[in-house]
Amino acid sequence: MEEYKLWINGGQEEGSETREILSPYDQTPVAKVHFADRALMHRAIDAARKAFLQTKHLSSYERFKILEKISRTIYQRKEELARSIALVAGKPIRSARLEVERAVNTFLIAAEESKRINGELIPLDLSPTTKNRWGIVRRFPLGVIAGITPFNFPLNLVAHKMAPAIAAGNSFILRPASQVSPTAMILGEIVHSTDLPPGGVNIVPSGYNAAAALIEEEQVKMITFTGSPAVGWPLKKKAFKKRVTLELGGNAAVVVEPDADLDYVIPRCLLGAFAYAGQICISIQRIFLHQKIYDKFMSEFIEQTKKLRLGDPLDEETDVGPMITRQAAEEIERWIQEAVEEGAQVLVGGGRQGNLVEPTILEKVKPELRISWLEAFAPIVVIYPYSDFEQALEEVNYSIYGLQAGVFTRDLHKAFLAFEKLEVGGVIINDIPTFRVDHMPYGGIKESGFGREGLRYAIEEMTELKLMAINLKT
Repeated sequence: MEEYKLWINGGQEEGSETREILSPYDQTPVAKVHFADRALMHRAIDAARKAFLQTKHLSSYERFKILEKISRTIYQRKEELARSIALVAGKPIRSARLEVERAVNTFLIAAEESKRINGELIPLDLSPTTKNRWGIVRRFPLGVIAGITPFNFPLNLVAHKMAPAIAAGNSFILRPASQVSPTAMILGEIVHSTDLPPGGVNIVPSGYNAAAALIEEEQVKMITFTGSPAVGWPLKKKAFKKRVTLELGGNAAVVVEPDADLDYVIPRCLLGAFAYAGQICISIQRIFLHQKIYDKFMSEFIEQTKKLRLGDPLDEETDVGPMITRQAAEEIERWIQEAVEEGAQVLVGGGRQGNLVEPTILEKVKPELRISWLEAFAPIVVIYPYSDFEQALEEVNYSIYGLQAGVFTRDLHKAFLAFEKLEVGGVIINDIPTFRVDHMPYGGIKESGFGREGLRYAIEEMTELKLMAINLKT
């Protein structure tokens, strides 16, 4: 069993305690991780503060080389990282490999973006008194950035916070989700094989008390957080003057119009609903089907769902692995039962064995029930028929979340209507809301948070605009 120490100030340190990490699939120990107390977290903050005195002066070429080497080394260690993700997160190994491939791309895009942090030349001669005056605007790094990441993408969500921080010239502290911290520690080893100054990246798994130092310390200039609203909104309130970006989950819906190509739509919806046991912020939780195609869609969708293989994430044939904890699996079981008691019908699935929850399709679910209105974060999808497109859009908006939504239609007018009406950060036309490529802007509104990820957009969040006004007459 591997043992993982903290990464602080360019080296490894023992934590104040160690914890065993158990497999979500069979609860066997898979790793031992060192955890930081407040004193160690303060050491990491101080190391990052000192490192920023160097990272802010790194040239774009130097930042490019650091990020490109991280990308290349992740690719070289692809199978090791994929196995780590499968073991600690319960993600099926084929999906874990795809996550590693995305992380390779995320760091590579960040490397390219490090060369494109452009400024602007602004003419200021808009009146007789400002003749011969020009403004130069450029972006400067903020300083120490703290990233707090969840369990569901142990590598690529870390990449989406770490890579733009490095690209912009900031120093960085990562507090990964405890369960999946071994994957982050492997990434730490990769980062520390580059020429990044010591303390430029620090990786410190910790409990809530130690992590609170990241929010309280003035030396930390920004918090970038992905997790639940229950943690994110109080974090923002406590952060006070710090810059904060929040990605707090979603309840993604897709609308399928009669002119959609069902041979394409159904496999995509299957993937969007059940990949990684639905534990993705933009997993499909609700599908709105036009009445004209309802029966045809449902017949094939149910048949394909029944074929999904549930089981060991290390098995190459597994399609759906375990939920991250027994508590999460039991909670969604209660949500299903609550829906059934209120008149819902389970068309497929509904069962649970340990942390394994069967891919489940429900219909006739009241919209006000938790399984429809809140975030399930489970392999559950609720189906609704509709006859009027605009009414379907209104029903999509009936959620406290607003991250992404999908619409399948060949009608350009309806596509733009959805773009205007849907209360989400991203509208995906002719694909599922689970679609994401790593350079596009990504983030939500309402309870889904605010701020944007996607490398260039994250760099903008992690930098400060500064103006120099010049009088050329003197």
